[in-house]
Amino acid sequence: MTPPVLLVEDLRVSFPNRDGGRNEVVRGVSFTLGRERLGIVGESGSGKSQTGRAILGLTAPGGLVSAKRLEFHGTDLLNCSPQQRRELRGGRIAMVLQDPKYSLNPVMSIGKQVMETLRAHARISRSEARLRALAALAAVQIEDPERVFKLYPHEVSGGMGQRAMIAMMLIANPELLIADEPTSALDVTVQLEVLALLDQLVKERGMGLIFISHDLRLVASFCDRVLVMYAGKIVEEIRAADLATAQHPYTRGLLSCLPHLGQDRHPLPVLERRAEWAL
Repeated sequence: MTPPVLLVEDLRVSFPNRDGGRNEVVRGVSFTLGRERLGIVGESGSGKSQTGRAILGLTAPGGLVSAKRLEFHGTDLLNCSPQQRRELRGGRIAMVLQDPKYSLNPVMSIGKQVMETLRAHARISRSEARLRALAALAAVQIEDPERVFKLYPHEVSGGMGQRAMIAMMLIANPELLIADEPTSALDVTVQLEVLALLDQLVKERGMGLIFISHDLRLVASFCDRVLVMYAGKIVEEIRAADLATAQHPYTRGLLSCLPHLGQDRHPLPVLERRAEWAL
């Protein structure tokens, strides 16, 4: 059996509160990831993004991360040296954040930012880095990459900025990509193009992909497996194709909140919460 790309066991993330204690925002999360597309869904504040950030080592200052096991291809991510973590981050493990407006450096051209990512992980000349950056922009289906290479983030659309972010994260050929709401700021047609691009890259490069989203329909159609999170915990794991028949009451509640064309839905459904889900 092929060993997993990522192994997560009892992952916990906590932050200090005003009373001097700590609040756990990720509580005992466990899963494995192969060369597949794993979706993580849940409400805002359920711990989806904090899970992704903890894997990459991007938890905000003050946050504490612990786990029984947090391994990437056998490398202990919690106990490896800072230098090893830097080499992995952006190199073998990459993350596409939600909104390119807040992720791209506004005073650097897009091309220079893509080149900077590559040169941080490969000893190559500027001219070679430039050629590979142009190729990366072309690979994410950006027309006229020479023109976009010279532009600044404020000069491109949201969809173009997100493609540039994906190019930047993929230029070092990572083996694991964490995509945190990568299509939420895009219109539907651009969403489909970005998803098709990610799907193609997973198949061609054999990457593992963690796809974090609020959109249950999107995850059901795009991913292979789905983790449903509530209050920092995984309450259900299910094949994406079977998401519509999920059994957990929270997952059923999320599904019932989806709009259905042609159906009169009055009153609108309200998600019921049970105290035991947060235990």
